Amino acid sequence: MVESANEARSSGRAGRWKQTGAKLFPGIAVSLLVAVTAQFLSDHYGAPAMLLALLMGLALNFLAEEGTRTKSGIEYSARTVLRLGVALLGARISVDMLTELGGVMILLVIGGVVATILFGMVAARFFGRGWRMALLSGGAVAICGASAAMAIAAVLPKTDKSERNLAFTVMAVTVLSTIAMIAYPPLSSWFGFTPLESGVFLGGTIHDVAQVVGAGFSVSPEVGETATVVKLIRVSMLAPVVLVFSLAIRAGRLDADAPGGTRPPLLPSFVIWFLVLAGLNSFGFIPVSVSYLAEQLSRWALLAAIAAVGIKTSLVRMMEVGGTAIGLVVVETVFLAGFVLAGVHLIG
Repeated sequence: MVESANEARSSGRAGRWKQTGAKLFPGIAVSLLVAVTAQFLSDHYGAPAMLLALLMGLALNFLAEEGTRTKSGIEYSARTVLRLGVALLGARISVDMLTELGGVMILLVIGGVVATILFGMVAARFFGRGWRMALLSGGAVAICGASAAMAIAAVLPKTDKSERNLAFTVMAVTVLSTIAMIAYPPLSSWFGFTPLESGVFLGGTIHDVAQVVGAGFSVSPEVGETATVVKLIRVSMLAPVVLVFSLAIRAGRLDADAPGGTRPPLLPSFVIWFLVLAGLNSFGFIPVSVSYLAEQLSRWALLAAIAAVGIKTSLVRMMEVGGTAIGLVVVETVFLAGFVLAGVHLIG
């Protein structure tokens, strides 16, 4: 009788999982299809895959309308798959990368992250934007572009403008990151930077990891390796920044103007997993092959997630963000570049 009861429970769980899987599959499949298409176009035409995934997703907004078979899976991809992608980023982080740069350069990179976020909070007032847009755009510019924007958006109190602001921020930082990838290498040569200084400048200022790699290795292999390490140090700031944001929101310091917002947990599980993987990698428990696999899974998960965010977002509503938001992201980008540039000059 006991065995029969256990079998019935197991059968019930399997049935629920199967039902949930069938409900989510169409939307997840669409998000993955958009991600694969975006990566294919990126490989053949050189445009950023994140930007392509977002734009194609925006064109498929009708798939996220109420009553469609794909709605549940798209929402799952924009939420859970996104968190998985951010968590897996931790497998690339290790303490060893910090020793390769030296304490002064590390402080410069960390200082750039903190200063840019604080600058964004102040600048947002002049542009007439709220604190949510300030944290979202400032964190995206300061840390790691689209990935940081998605992670920060996951811990901000939700409003009816959350998806729109996230889609806009991802598009803005990706476009600016692509412009920086083209413009910054000649700028570092014009200033006469050494390979170390060029790597710190490129890795400390360009938003997305892919563009940092492209810009660095376009100068030289040494600059590319240094720029990548610097960029990963910025990525490692994601967890403490999200924690600080969560603490400030829960303390009520930022949430006073959000009567309809819902407070996120103190430290989301995906950030905890990010830290766990970073710790395991630092102690050498994650083989290189597994770290590479985690990196690839993270990239595809984030690509599918941003495709889903695009599908959920109405292009008309996203355009309502306005020119002041564009101006905010631009001045934050210029501030970060100026901060790192001045720091490299002073240190050099």
